[in-house]
Amino acid sequence: MNGLSTLLIVVGLFLVGGIVSFVKQQMPKSLVVLLSVAAAMCLVAGVMRLEVWS
Repeated sequence: MNGLSTLLIVVGLFLVGGIVSFVKQQMPKSLVVLLSVAAAMCLVAGVMRLEVWS
C-alpha cells in the first residue's frame, strides 16, 4: 500500500462518515447523493491503486 492509495481510502471513509452524519441531520438528498458519489470515487480510486491488482 503506497501513500496515495492510503490517503484516498482514508478520505473515502471520512466522507462515508459524513454521509451518515448528514442523513441523521436530515440534510437535503442532493447533498447526500453528491457526498456519496465523492466517497465512492475516492474509495474505488484508492482500491484500484493497490498493488495487489497488478
